[in-house]
Amino acid sequence: MKEPESWKHLPAGFDDRVRIRRTAETEAAGLAGRSGIVHGVTTVSVTGIAVVGKPKEDTAINVFFDESREGVWFAPELVEFVDHNPGTTITISGVAKRWTRDATGDWVESSRAIPLAEWPARLRSILRRLFGR
Repeated sequence: MKEPESWKHLPAGFDDRVRIRRTAETEAAGLAGRSGIVHGVTTVSVTGIAVVGKPKEDTAINVFFDESREGVWFAPELVEFVDHNPGTTITISGVAKRWTRDATGDWVESSRAIPLAEWPARLRSILRRLFGR
């Protein structure tokens, strides 16, 4: 999984661990120095979302903070890369694969056993495709 070329100017991408820089804006918001995980990127002029700081480009980064269970949009200049959050694993129900993030930020694909609880739904889906019911 690769991020779009238009995101190359950003300090961090999806699922990266970041820290919020200490500035007047982040101090006023009570978010300076906090760490979180990048959950998204958006074009501010299209979405009209509220952003902490003033982006130099028309882009904002959403950082999710576990302790408060909230996501906040920041100007990229206020976000500092920490690491690629290695060890994060993504699975999709009914798919016998898993993707695990390594220290370089790449997603490494591997096989996984499908949990027994997922088999009835998977079989129904296969039967519907085969017999149209």
